[in-house]
Amino acid sequence: MADKPVRADKATAVAELTEQFRSSGATVLTEYRGLTVAQLTKLRRALGRETTYAVAKNTLAKRAAADAGIEGLDTLFTGPTALTFVSGDVVEAAKGLREFAKANPLLVIKGGVFEGKAISAEEVNKLADLESREVLLAKLAGGMKANLSKAAALFQAPLSKTARLAAALQEKREKEGVEEAA
Repeated sequence: MADKPVRADKATAVAELTEQFRSSGATVLTEYRGLTVAQLTKLRRALGRETTYAVAKNTLAKRAAADAGIEGLDTLFTGPTALTFVSGDVVEAAKGLREFAKANPLLVIKGGVFEGKAISAEEVNKLADLESREVLLAKLAGGMKANLSKAAALFQAPLSKTARLAAALQEKREKEGVEEAA
């Protein structure tokens, strides 16, 4: 394959796909056989602005993945393949693909690439099971706030205990002073 001359338009397509593989946080490969153009347009809109859904020839996509240094995808490049390049939240994109696949069983998730490593369709579904980035950050912030509140109460406890002790001693001295005066 490497010894065959490559046409300029194919070389450009491979270069573009290679750049998308490199710049994306994740890439999910799907089979779209039987879906209409309207359904694919609906899928592209559902995935959002930070995700690109592109149909590519298997040979060009395979070469681009190899040029990007990604291994383990060769077996997924069979049949009509579309590539979902995710530059935003990977979990949200995986959820969007899974929900669309549930509503449109003709869309089949084959697998993909996450952080430079090939992943299976099951692993893509596991990504979709995760909570979104915003939810995870909110939980982290809530946990940190709770721990800080506990720490503040812990540091404040000796001070308030000392203040109560001083007040009790002052009250005791006043009582003793009143008793001695009587």
